[in-house]
Amino acid sequence: MNANPTTTPRILIAPDKFKGSLTASQVAESLAAGLRQENPLAQVHTLPLADGGDGSVAAALGAGFQALTVPITGPTGEPATTTVAFNGTTAVVEVATTAGLQMLPAGHLAPLESSSVGFGQTIRSVLAHRPARIVLALGGSATTDGGAGMLNALGVGFTDRQGQAFVPTGGTLGQIAEADLTGLVDLTGVELIAANDVDNPLLGLNGAAAVYGPQKGATPDDVEALEAGLGALIRRLWEAGWPAEEAAGVPGAGAAGGLGYAAMLLGARMVSGADFFLDLLGFDTQVTGCDLVITGEGKLDTQTLSGKLPVVVARRAAPVPVIAVVGHNALGTDRLPAHGIKQVYALSAMTEADSATDPHLSAALLRETGRSIAGTLTPASSTAETADAI
Repeated sequence: MNANPTTTPRILIAPDKFKGSLTASQVAESLAAGLRQENPLAQVHTLPLADGGDGSVAAALGAGFQALTVPITGPTGEPATTTVAFNGTTAVVEVATTAGLQMLPAGHLAPLESSSVGFGQTIRSVLAHRPARIVLALGGSATTDGGAGMLNALGVGFTDRQGQAFVPTGGTLGQIAEADLTGLVDLTGVELIAANDVDNPLLGLNGAAAVYGPQKGATPDDVEALEAGLGALIRRLWEAGWPAEEAAGVPGAGAAGGLGYAAMLLGARMVSGADFFLDLLGFDTQVTGCDLVITGEGKLDTQTLSGKLPVVVARRAAPVPVIAVVGHNALGTDRLPAHGIKQVYALSAMTEADSATDPHLSAALLRETGRSIAGTLTPASSTAETADAI
């Protein structure tokens, strides 16, 4: 049913990014533009979201956090800068823009040479602003160093067999002869939250090196070397006095190349990234009184069903109907009733071109999708009527 000109449906657009194409804010604004064009009276609100991966800082900034610019060392030693989101109490720091794949020069993968030192430098810089809470967004890492680089930037000293101090990388963890915790920064009174969406341990066939190393360019031999290095890191940290062996087996320790492990040693609490960011960004308040929620992500697949952001949004929005708009739908269904998603729109079904690498095309298709969704809306007299319409 086409929207009545006097209808004023209340719509919340709350997507994740379309990786490689558009930020969550760009996705939301493109959909909103199409909706408003078709129904100028619609009350359309946007809430760009994140699940703890890359885009987490941008989502927090979109929700009103302020930006802090921090100079850091990139994952392979190059000077770089990153942005932190801070609201006076909570700071959001992400791996993706401090020690992430996107930080590698010319995209050159460096599984053995990369380090998480920039992530640690960012945390240390944020501490000067005296936050009550630091959110560690653990997605998109370039390294598998077990968080050793981060720990080093926070004051943990590492020396080799000749007694020389050095910053470990994934490939040099085995050279650590001693770890010294005496210089560790004081984190008293700071709540650390590690947001991620994986439950891998640090070691083993389901660990950081075996599962995620190949995605970062590691060959089978590299994976073997990284696994051995992570084992050596555990031993050195245990000898220094940390409960390093116990922490290695905790679900999530393997997140971000082992940064989940190092974060837990620092006292971080591991949380589901999607649920946490919905809380942080005020989703429950925003959805109150809405007739429809539109969410989405770059690709809808089986991982989505295991707790990625669109499914979490649908669960949290119920009984408000939810539509998912995605770059590509690998599930082959246009409805997911068991997960609370009434309709799925996929950009890849609208074009033969590759919209995933074309931001302008993606934005245009999202505007078109927004217009299509607006055309299905019934008068916003009840949530039930809106649900029936889609």
